[in-house]
Amino acid sequence: MQASQSDKNPWRRNLYILWGCTFISGTASSEIMPFMSLYVTELGNFTKAQVSFYAGLIFAATFLVTALVSPLWGALADKKGRKVMLIRAAFGMGLAMLLMGFAQTVWQMIALRALQGLFAGFVSNSQALIASQAPRKDSGRALGTLVTGQTSGTLMGPILGGVLAQVFSIRVTFFITAGLLFLAGTISLIWVKEHFVPQPPLPKTGRRGLAGLLTNFQNPKLIVVLLTSTMIVQLGNTSIAPIISFYIKELMHGQGPVAMVAGIIAALPGMSNIIAAPRLGAYGDRHGSGRILLAGYLFAILVYLPQGFVGSVILLGVLRFFVGISDGALFPTIQTLLNKNSPKQMTSLIFSWNQSFQALGNMFGALLGGAISGLFDYNVVFIGTAALMLINLMMLWFTEPSLRRSQQL
Repeated sequence: MQASQSDKNPWRRNLYILWGCTFISGTASSEIMPFMSLYVTELGNFTKAQVSFYAGLIFAATFLVTALVSPLWGALADKKGRKVMLIRAAFGMGLAMLLMGFAQTVWQMIALRALQGLFAGFVSNSQALIASQAPRKDSGRALGTLVTGQTSGTLMGPILGGVLAQVFSIRVTFFITAGLLFLAGTISLIWVKEHFVPQPPLPKTGRRGLAGLLTNFQNPKLIVVLLTSTMIVQLGNTSIAPIISFYIKELMHGQGPVAMVAGIIAALPGMSNIIAAPRLGAYGDRHGSGRILLAGYLFAILVYLPQGFVGSVILLGVLRFFVGISDGALFPTIQTLLNKNSPKQMTSLIFSWNQSFQALGNMFGALLGGAISGLFDYNVVFIGTAALMLINLMMLWFTEPSLRRSQQL
């Protein structure tokens, strides 16, 4: 009887499989990032300003399209199942990567990055599948564990991508990346189990988009606040990513192995996130996810603000390590609260909306970080991120007092 029940709801087995698949997906998605600007130089004879402009468009294209189409894929997943969306995302992104290796012009590359954004959603659908299968009392731990797969892959990706590009070439690296995504899709096809039964449709409201979506929630204000929080947290993280190496170079006075130190410090948040996320998720399941979320914001403010005033890379490294702990409290907990406060009929849709807001945070964060560092200095980006976290904390504190309760679901 026990085995039969496990077969009917194989969420633990799927969690282990999808951890591996999100690791592969995270590796594939991040391993091309270090040399994307270099690839632009292979596609034409451009000035330094043109390379920066086209590289920005290439990065933004994926995020913009992802933000626009994710809710459409999420709605379809709630009707047809999440496993089919995993396969669609993996093979679609793999095809886009494969074609990037054949790109001859920068505009072809921009179009293919947009195509990648069109098929994006492997991680969000993995989250939706696990959230739909795991008992809600365990969803914090499950989602916290799952997020470490992508984080681990994101850490491994740039290292692997750099080695592959050095040993082979940038074009060959795109082909290898496509192969990894095809592998993730094949594993999902063969081993992920989903006994999908469509939930009865919710009553139609006559309203479309996010406004129509919100009418189906018991607490629509909480949903809006959580989605906005995803965007703000991602915006803060992304605003720092483009300037962190320049900040480290400034702290080291341009002396010593700047690139190596920057690589190590860039990896530290991911390392601590892997350690912290599952444990904080399990703690939230027992004591209330709302409290974990609020504590995570307070901790984020306390670790981001001093980064704008540090005088050594060692202290910066310690604080960046702590950033991974705050991320481990914020991202999985927001996803857990979205899941616990959403109808089962809309599990995939709400995770897709969350992905849209995360993509917007990526897009706006890169623009904001560059603008602030250009107008002021690199350290102001860290101070600005701390201010954003404070604003977000105050928004949560005053608009959703229910989050302060010990057993908020």
